Amino acid sequence: MSMILLTGGSGCGKSFYAESLCLKLPMPRYYIAAMRPYGEESRQKIEKHRRMRLGKGFETVERYTDLSSLKLPARGTALLECICNLTANEMFDETGNYSDPFDPVIRGVETVLHQCGHLIVVTNDVGNDGYLYDEGTNAYIAALGRINAALARMADAVYELVCGIPIPEKGALLI
Repeated sequence: MSMILLTGGSGCGKSFYAESLCLKLPMPRYYIAAMRPYGEESRQKIEKHRRMRLGKGFETVERYTDLSSLKLPARGTALLECICNLTANEMFDETGNYSDPFDPVIRGVETVLHQCGHLIVVTNDVGNDGYLYDEGTNAYIAALGRINAALARMADAVYELVCGIPIPEKGALLI
């Protein structure tokens, strides 16, 4: 059982790299999709990711919250994309109120990890832009930072992607 965490800025090649890693690992392959289809932009992004996975042997599992109750049918390789969406989904309710998403996200990742031979987790590096945001956004950035740090401690290997290039931050690539 191994876990690889991939982080980096938006559009840096994390998804492509994550999928290429999965193709080197044992089947079955699960793509755990955490992005809720809100609006046209998110639907287009979801469709783009579906096209990227087409013909690669992934079984897509859409799970927006409550990852800890997910039961995978068989051990294999799972790609969880993305912690940013999962965190937002766990944190904010329909009215805009929010609660701490740390425990549900971490418990969910641990649950999936124990069902896999290999788990690849994608997240974004946020909070480095120097902007001041509203209270809810600042709380989200802080929560995601804590979650990313905990996931990095859990992971066997952590890579930051810059312009599609994986830069090792922790451990060695296990494949």
